[in-house]
Amino acid sequence: MRSDDGSSHGDRLSGARIGRVSLRVADLDETTAFYRDVVGLAVLDRDGDEAVLGGDGTGLGGDGTGLGGDATALLVLRRDADGPDRRPTDAGLFHTAFRVPSRPALGEALARVRDRWRLDGASDHRVSEALYLEDPEGNGVEIYRDRPREEWPTAADGSVEMTTEPIDLDGVVAAADTGETGSADRVPAGTDVGHVHLEVASLAAFESVYVDGLGFEVRQAAPNVRFIAADGYHHHVGANTWQGRTTPASGRGLDWFEVVVPDETALAAARSRLDAVASESDTDFTVDERDDGIALTDTNGIEVRIRTP
Repeated sequence: MRSDDGSSHGDRLSGARIGRVSLRVADLDETTAFYRDVVGLAVLDRDGDEAVLGGDGTGLGGDGTGLGGDATALLVLRRDADGPDRRPTDAGLFHTAFRVPSRPALGEALARVRDRWRLDGASDHRVSEALYLEDPEGNGVEIYRDRPREEWPTAADGSVEMTTEPIDLDGVVAAADTGETGSADRVPAGTDVGHVHLEVASLAAFESVYVDGLGFEVRQAAPNVRFIAADGYHHHVGANTWQGRTTPASGRGLDWFEVVVPDETALAAARSRLDAVASESDTDFTVDERDDGIALTDTNGIEVRIRTP
């Protein structure tokens, strides 16, 4: 599927974004409370075995423009109390990245984390400022805000040049508008899932499925990590092999995540590209039809649901 310049044949994915992320968890009450009280999501629905959380806006476009709208589901938590733990060799989730629309919102998130949880790390990636933590079951979480796209550093070939540098936490704190409470309880309108970062066994197989098949573009490639996106965003999906994962995803943790494409034409194009990869390569993945689109189970056993709005 790839040409000599490393691009794949056929059209590229356009107008795509990340939709919901679903996690299998042992303790639904504790994990729901974390994403509500620390991350700042609202509980939109809850029954005995599932909780749906989100924000009060439909999220951001790839260029950081707020789209507005009604309450939108971002995270699905499903109780799996009897399921096995994720094994150290299993592929799966590195982190779910919740994108807030401004630096003041990031400051409010930092206040919540410091008041109610623990911060594991924080970085300035030049395209964004990011906070890192883990939920009660060890699932990685990033909360970040993008810098304006015109400030993103790019290479001569147009790829993005993300780095990991110390963050100005004092500046982030100072930007927050938390009043006397010290922290805002909820993320603001415009919050969405900006990207999902995966741990995989093979980056070549990852590119075969997500770049040649789904149609994302490689935005940055470095040893043991790839960042891919649509429409010139810095990344909608990341993948790394830092921990030497060798077996497909299993047990609790990432259940599935969504890639939302703009219309049926884009969905059909993704089906066609995936069919071509399946016929032209030995990459092992499956594609199943769903009422609202297709479900792709990749080479790492990770389910990606591709649907229209």
